Amino acid sequence: MAKPPKSTASRQLKTRVKTAKRRTNSSTRWLQRQLNDPYVVRAREEGYKSRAAFKLIELNEKHGLLKPGMRVVDLGCAPGGWLQVAVPLIKSTPENPKIIGIDYLEMDDVPGAIILQKDFTDEDAPDVLIAALAGQKADLVLSDMAAPTTGHKPTDHIRIIALVEMASEFAIDILAPGGTFIAKVFQGGTESQLLASLKKRFATTLHAKPPASRKDSAETYLIAKGFKG
Repeated sequence: MAKPPKSTASRQLKTRVKTAKRRTNSSTRWLQRQLNDPYVVRAREEGYKSRAAFKLIELNEKHGLLKPGMRVVDLGCAPGGWLQVAVPLIKSTPENPKIIGIDYLEMDDVPGAIILQKDFTDEDAPDVLIAALAGQKADLVLSDMAAPTTGHKPTDHIRIIALVEMASEFAIDILAPGGTFIAKVFQGGTESQLLASLKKRFATTLHAKPPASRKDSAETYLIAKGFKG
């Protein structure tokens, strides 16, 4: 089982960032946090495209999500960290890709994955993904998507819920019986109506916060397992 990386402070002196003339205090704090984040350091050392890769690694280790031969859809896949984690675990290859990622951002290829540059919120996005599955059902739908924040909590809450609901509706449409749906949500951001709907369609629903998810972040992951079809 992978262990959380040791604090950077235990390996070297903590990096301090001076505030540049055109850099705000908040951006300086963000940069300092990035430079001293042990998961950022470890991602760079191990070749992952982002520290988010470790969130999926930890979720998988605890909940057994990724298995050889599974067909997987990754919603909001940029920059590709989750694709990198999933490809070897499901044994997806360039000759026989079993994972499809979608994101409106341009990104580098991940060998073994099909990547679609498209906004998942586009009306035709589900049809494009279904076509890429070539008539096959998915065993796992991943969503690490997050709606852009406005700073206005009620508005941000509505945007977050809308995005998770879109992802869950898509998952229900394309999952095979027994399949799993995972989505990033925020504390207080999963409304009872959505949870009630998922509980009717999945055998188990739970929330999980992997160690790689920053403690000061409100993010958590909703896991719905055992799709009833």
